[in-house]
Amino acid sequence: MKTLPTAALLVAALGLSACSGGLFNQNRLGTDGAGGAGAADGGISTGALAPNSVEYFNQTIGDRVLFAVDTSTLTDEGRATLTQQAGWLNTNPSFTAIIEGHADEQGTREYNLALGARRAAAVRDYLVSQGVPDARLRTVTFGKERPIEVCSTEVCYAKNRRAVTVIGAGAIS
Repeated sequence: MKTLPTAALLVAALGLSACSGGLFNQNRLGTDGAGGAGAADGGISTGALAPNSVEYFNQTIGDRVLFAVDTSTLTDEGRATLTQQAGWLNTNPSFTAIIEGHADEQGTREYNLALGARRAAAVRDYLVSQGVPDARLRTVTFGKERPIEVCSTEVCYAKNRRAVTVIGAGAIS
């Protein structure tokens, strides 16, 4: 019976430690304590993102471009995002990228796989035209298999018609 009081004492000590800023002190996790950068993500961030980080690429530059219905043609907004992606990739040559092509839930599986492949290829081709070596890029299609949202409205479908640039390190296999 001596283990029960010992366990209760241990739980109480951990609880007090958490309350007093011990184990779960947000300042130890990197927030600035003023609700600034890092506060919205559970206190993991340390403030401004390093320009050569994957997080900077995803959050500041943007990791995706959207497409109109049944097209793989880049929009002006998409080209602007991809120009910034190419600049980042050219500045950070140790990173590679996998470009994922996606489609909305409308249409057959086969049609959407082919459409996703064309969208990924359009993004790859644009990045290569901006000086990113083709050897650092790979494409994959998911068609309608990985929607951001499962839905039946145009607003939702529009989010699923995309190509996503996923940054990695090292050689593409």
